[in-house]
Amino acid sequence: MLIALRGESEIRTREPLLEVTRFPGVPLQPLEHLSFSPKQIGTANIIIFPGTEKISSYLYAMKILMSLLALLASLNAGAASCHGGRVTLGDERFGEYVPSLEGKRVAVFSNHSGIVGDKVKGSRLADEVRKDGVTDGNSLIPFLEPSVPGGKIEYGPHLVDVLLEKGVDVRGIFSPEHGFRGTADAGENVASGRDEKTGIEILSLYEKGSRVPGKDKMDKFDVLLVDIQDVGLRYYTYYISMLHLMDACARYGKKVIVLDRPNPNGFYVDGPILDMEYKSGIGALPICTVHGMTLGELALMINGEGWLEDGLKCDLEVIPCRNYTHRTKYCLIVPPSPNLKDMKSVYVYSSTCYFEGTVVTAGRGTQFPFEVYGHPEMKGYPFTFVPESIPGAKNPRYLGEKCFGTDLRDKPLEAIWEERIHLEYVIDAWKALGIGDQFFMKNGHFDLLAGVGWVREMIESGFHASEISQRWAGDVKAFEEQRKPYLLYE
Repeated sequence: MLIALRGESEIRTREPLLEVTRFPGVPLQPLEHLSFSPKQIGTANIIIFPGTEKISSYLYAMKILMSLLALLASLNAGAASCHGGRVTLGDERFGEYVPSLEGKRVAVFSNHSGIVGDKVKGSRLADEVRKDGVTDGNSLIPFLEPSVPGGKIEYGPHLVDVLLEKGVDVRGIFSPEHGFRGTADAGENVASGRDEKTGIEILSLYEKGSRVPGKDKMDKFDVLLVDIQDVGLRYYTYYISMLHLMDACARYGKKVIVLDRPNPNGFYVDGPILDMEYKSGIGALPICTVHGMTLGELALMINGEGWLEDGLKCDLEVIPCRNYTHRTKYCLIVPPSPNLKDMKSVYVYSSTCYFEGTVVTAGRGTQFPFEVYGHPEMKGYPFTFVPESIPGAKNPRYLGEKCFGTDLRDKPLEAIWEERIHLEYVIDAWKALGIGDQFFMKNGHFDLLAGVGWVREMIESGFHASEISQRWAGDVKAFEEQRKPYLLYE
């Protein structure tokens, strides 16, 4: 956000800022004609443009600055940004896409995460991160913990609500895994229905039958808006639902507009490229396990690489974020899915999700899923937990049994970021149980998560985690080169 001053206290904000106001008597001038040095205060770039006249006194200048600070305090109360600067999400750049929706029937692919601008009040995590950024301490604060015990978190409006306020003809909402409200278990069938608040039809992509919508659903709309928070992993299924929708839109002549969001794991690439022999509902594209791309970038790559069925191309537009780069540690404001409850789980998930393909539990049914791992027979480990039936994990593995294992919650973030995908956790449990090939589930789920068969084979053969990751280093390098034409952010 750029803030310009006029007079003693009048403050104007513009987004985007094409021209700015100087002090009294100096006309509006195009931004590129001015020279200035922005100062960072809070979440805004503060720019004071001196005119030809002089500020009469230091106190006069301070009076202006105090007005700015008061404004910033009110702005900060309405939006959470878990990083150094305020990222503008694609969904809040209304001027870039709402005019094109006039006279169109619109469908939205979203869930509970589609909060315009990620605005929130009363969130302890958001309050902490505004002050300090993402740290070891606040990375364990649950997304749903209020600032004050017993208080209430207030979220900004959902995209669907804002579209209706702007007179957009919203005909349907496509919902992904976990449903529109984000509460269903992993892989659970979720029936279609109607949104209680708006009465709009919810078209579930996870009800019984095909994950790809047919003609009956596609005939309901002209333009599809995509606004959903992803976490940037190949086995995280939201991008697969987007892929299926792009397939259907290409086939039925519908336009797709992706309202881009940051990728909280967008600062690195790791893991092998999916061998398409292992293509499944948790891996659909030949990309690295951690692809480091936003959904907008990935959509461009899907189109550009001809990954839609029959080589079709989708009529695609991406509304990018602003003030975001692939170095940004972006903090989420809601659980993107039921078992990612805080930022540390989002970061360590790339390593601990592999336990889903083994006899070891990653802590579903606890308040710290994917931040621990254990098994009833790993009795030499001091840490214990007991999985229970809770929302989002109705029937977790080892329900009601004491599990022994490892707690990763105290592991420093810097170590997690440096390790990237860390298979040493899986290798540790494999050695501790000593049950050979019985460690891996017979349904081949581990290979589907890994995207190849050789990761499991190397673990069984006694290779170290560093040796396994070295084997996929070539895949990482090749994928980083392949994706370059589609990147929207530095």
